[in-house]
Amino acid sequence: MDASNYRRVPLGVVAPRDADDVAAALAVCRAHAVPVVARGGGTSIAGQATGTGVVLDFTRHLNRIVSLDPDARTAVVQPGAVLDRLQEAAAPHGLRFGPDPSTHGRCTLGGMIGNNSCGSHSVAWGTTADNVRELSVVGARGATRRLGRDGQGAPDGLRALVESELALLRTGFPDLPRRISGYALDALLPERGADVARAFCGSEGTWGILTEAVVRLVEAPRARALAVLAYPDESAAADAAAGLLPLGPLTVEGMAADLVPADAGLPRGGAWLFVETGGGSPAEARAHADTIVRAADVQDALVVTDPAGQRALWRLREDASGTATRIPDAGGGPPPGPGRGLGGEAWPGWEDCAVPPARLGAYLRDFRALLVAHGLRGTPYGHFGDGCIHVRIDFDLISTAGVARFRRFSEEAAHLVVSHGGSLSGEHGDGQARAELLPAMYGTEMVRVFERAKDLWDPDGLLNPGMLVRPDRLDENLRFAVLPHRPVDVEFGYPADGGDFSAAVRRCVGVAKCRTASVPGGADVMCPSFRATGEEEHSTRGRARLLHEMLAGEIVTDGWRSTEVRDALDLCLSCKGCRSDCPVGVDMATYKAEFLHHHYAGRRRPAAHYALGRLPFWLSAVARTRSARLVNSLASVPPLATLAKRLAGIAPEREIPRLAPETFSQWWSTRFRDRVRTYVRQRRRAGADGPGESGRRGGGNGERRDADELFPGFGGRTVLLWPDTFTEHLEPSVGRAAVRVLEAAGLAVLLPPRTVMRHGPIGDGVTRGPLRVSTLLPRRRHRVCCGLTYVSTGQLARARAVLRRTLDLMEPYLAMDDLPVVVLEPSCAAALRTDLPGLLPDDPRAARLAAAVATFAEALERYAPGWTPPRLDRPAVGQTHCHQHAVLGDAAERRLRDAAGLTGTLAGGCCGLAGDFGFTKGHQEVSRACAEEQLLPAVRDADDSAVILADGFSCRTQLAHLSDRRGRHLAEVLAQALETGPRDGGPAGPA
Repeated sequence: MDASNYRRVPLGVVAPRDADDVAAALAVCRAHAVPVVARGGGTSIAGQATGTGVVLDFTRHLNRIVSLDPDARTAVVQPGAVLDRLQEAAAPHGLRFGPDPSTHGRCTLGGMIGNNSCGSHSVAWGTTADNVRELSVVGARGATRRLGRDGQGAPDGLRALVESELALLRTGFPDLPRRISGYALDALLPERGADVARAFCGSEGTWGILTEAVVRLVEAPRARALAVLAYPDESAAADAAAGLLPLGPLTVEGMAADLVPADAGLPRGGAWLFVETGGGSPAEARAHADTIVRAADVQDALVVTDPAGQRALWRLREDASGTATRIPDAGGGPPPGPGRGLGGEAWPGWEDCAVPPARLGAYLRDFRALLVAHGLRGTPYGHFGDGCIHVRIDFDLISTAGVARFRRFSEEAAHLVVSHGGSLSGEHGDGQARAELLPAMYGTEMVRVFERAKDLWDPDGLLNPGMLVRPDRLDENLRFAVLPHRPVDVEFGYPADGGDFSAAVRRCVGVAKCRTASVPGGADVMCPSFRATGEEEHSTRGRARLLHEMLAGEIVTDGWRSTEVRDALDLCLSCKGCRSDCPVGVDMATYKAEFLHHHYAGRRRPAAHYALGRLPFWLSAVARTRSARLVNSLASVPPLATLAKRLAGIAPEREIPRLAPETFSQWWSTRFRDRVRTYVRQRRRAGADGPGESGRRGGGNGERRDADELFPGFGGRTVLLWPDTFTEHLEPSVGRAAVRVLEAAGLAVLLPPRTVMRHGPIGDGVTRGPLRVSTLLPRRRHRVCCGLTYVSTGQLARARAVLRRTLDLMEPYLAMDDLPVVVLEPSCAAALRTDLPGLLPDDPRAARLAAAVATFAEALERYAPGWTPPRLDRPAVGQTHCHQHAVLGDAAERRLRDAAGLTGTLAGGCCGLAGDFGFTKGHQEVSRACAEEQLLPAVRDADDSAVILADGFSCRTQLAHLSDRRGRHLAEVLAQALETGPRDGGPAGPA
């Protein structure tokens, strides 16, 4: 599959290392009459990167920037080179490659050339074809050609074909900037320089196999500004777009409100144009943007000059290809049915047609009417300045009636585009989705000329057959047809997908943001295992595709017992980064847990699942038997530690964490009882002293003062502090620090009970309730637990039992209005927010507990808004926990750090330990590679005075194992500052 609606199963995949490998592969395929499909990445959304023969994958090896000549403003690239790598190489010279699809972080130059991709800056710098100088190509019969102007590299007979059809080629192509459909045979006209390289662009791998390209570079503006122009609706924005082109913008991109979050910070309106301007200085770029704002007839406008602000806005646009696949339920539409998920699944298929820019508004109005006529919904967006529109439509591509409607709509839409003088494809090619409709645009005579050209380049018909000429039908090879039509029996609720695991898996539409080689802006997380390995099977998309095949049952035939799926999921860190960073919200951590549950049902699990997956059980046993010191002593003996790690499936390189001799709850209980005793003694003494003595000690306020000294915050807002497994047994210092800070902020801190309380909450986590006969009987004690370790290892039945027990313990508190549950460990907070309601969707207590969860910083911000933290005025480095990024958000944490004078930005990505992942045998190499991506370099480069922040136990443990710096929870840093005094209290301990 590519990023289209199509699926074709190849015989195999070849990753050539050089042009000779390409020629050799072609020779073998030619001898056996096997088709060949060249594949890059990030540009094919019409099925042209799928094939039934041999797929040539150029991303593995043929992916270099061969050379760059800043004086000539050219670069030599291999087809598998990712566009962003070229941009990075050109940037030091003030240059860039002009075209830039929204997939620039993973799309390859070969794919861009094959599909003649464009991107948002095409109004300034044109299409890929406009920026190609020469191409090196291996032909279907093994001949190597160097394509260029003046007919250079053309196969025999091509010039004669052009000369015989001059009139048709001069009049048969619409004149518009984004005409990508069909073959660009008009580039071979003598008055256009007979440019064979340009004509090759957009041939979708049907003419030859690209092995090297010489491309043109353009001067990059020194400064940029982004004008966001607001209009009542998309048609008004489209009507205005063409009028802005004479003002020389770099981009004129359009989006409507149904693709934009309500909190995006855009000016008021129903649709927007993103108009970027450039200049030699920030002032010049801003002045250019202001000129456009004044010239535009807008409802409202905003000019953004801050690079970070511009990146945030551009991300909205770049993620649209994914977010458009989920149409918000506007009500009154057709009910969900086969192929139509909760909230409305939407698909490509009529993805990127283009009309003359001046006709765009009229076309969009007609297009909307056509959608309504067919009972369909879609959200147009895209390159308004070029008249090119992207749209995902809620086609039903599973049922027979739905597929028939898809065909009828496509045929009518083709005639609509042609009636406006447009092109069926304005960016990503025709592929299988539109090639069948080319006669509607060009007529049968021109299509026959296309066929004759194809036969000159590829006489044997081996190169990507079924595309562009003699095409497969647009309603064949649909990838959804093989999926089960009935819901699969699963453990999680999948509420966003109507409880249908198949719908959850088909969320992946293949936009491949998970295949980026680096984290965009340093903030995102997805997908650390792909960045560590570079292997498709270890990307979010690769795993989703394997799950798709598992459900289909044609290639992966073992279902939940599949070893292929198991091996691909083995290196998934369950970081949940895809949950937030994937534009369509693929949640591979949940899918992995689901798969592991079924895969190991009734079978022996890996040793690490018993040792690490059931960690709360083992640690509770140690706490009950008071044997932490003994376990630590045994673990410090190397032979015993080695044996224990081998039996437990733990990587031999890892150190076994030391257990705390006193758990957090034990410390809390002792502290609470001591305070109660002291308070009682003071009250007794106060009574014995009499009223006069009491008055001398403070009169009527003395009693209140004593209580405040002993029980800080008990006159203020109450919060429940969650004793997660890691804080409870491994690092109680984090819990003690949190109590210190929360109480200093005036909050009353309680702990959850350890026995089911039938008489309402007492509040100290120890007391059982009013004294009754039953109170004197022994009762088994439990601990609340989020079930994280059970979920991550797929022990979902056990996780559900643990979570039900937790809800039983918490039930009296959940009945209280707005009692926040403060969770210090981000991964546990994320589990309570997402896994708990996912596993117990029918238990209303699960939703109440999930809603009550607050992080440490959120609790301080919401429930102690008047508190001012101590000032540290020090730099801070570290890493935002991946679960915090994906599920919880870190805005409150950032504001708390700012208030405390902790400067700097924490790294993104994943630490690589990720709970049990980094401890499990066989994962050490990937775990270290993930840490080396951002976390370890940031810590190594940090000043000695910097505070190393790591709110997650995994992050702190990874730092301890792989560096000489100690990471600390923000609560620990603030607690120490409270003890040493603000500002002049000296460094807050060793970092």
